[in-house]
Amino acid sequence: MDLSTVGAVLLDMDGTLVDSDAAVERAWRAWAAEYDADPGAALAVAHGRPADGTVRLLLPHADDAAVAAAAARQLALQYDDLSDVTATRGALELLATLARLRLPWAVVTSADTQLAKARLTAAGIDPPVLVTVDDLTAGKPDPQGYLRAAELVGVPPARCLVVEDADVGVQAGRGAGAMTAGLKGVDADLRIDDLAQLAQLLAGQPPMAS
Repeated sequence: MDLSTVGAVLLDMDGTLVDSDAAVERAWRAWAAEYDADPGAALAVAHGRPADGTVRLLLPHADDAAVAAAAARQLALQYDDLSDVTATRGALELLATLARLRLPWAVVTSADTQLAKARLTAAGIDPPVLVTVDDLTAGKPDPQGYLRAAELVGVPPARCLVVEDADVGVQAGRGAGAMTAGLKGVDADLRIDDLAQLAQLLAGQPPMAS
């Protein structure tokens, strides 16, 4: 993939820019216990999806009001659980590289605004553009979030690079017509080990061995 054509970078938050995996897992396990759901099933489908989408999969017979209440409870379990939330490996290096290259960037997350701001602040990251599930009518894998972010940064989706660590996020990026990069072995146009490697590739440098 020719990264010289990239005009903006659109980043997922949890697991991509912010290491919150442990907090997410704790919250879903606690939620599953409260709602008599299988915690393993919850963790298998939750990553990268908005909370209400995951709840619908886990509680298929719940009506809209029950889904909304259960999703709100799941988010509430996460708001104050920030003790081990940090920037992911290479995240700050990537953001410094984007600043040096004058490439606009945005965060596109399935979290709501309150949770996104709390986790980004805990990780020491202040995005110039933040798109959360509160800004959308459909979350990932729908492409709406990435289309909105491309509009806000003023770069056509085809010149945006979406960076994700979940299949549903890559689906959203591809649906928006963007180039995609995948972490953690996720199938994408470009597979990367961490964000430091992406920083080196964007800067035109051969990636250093990890």
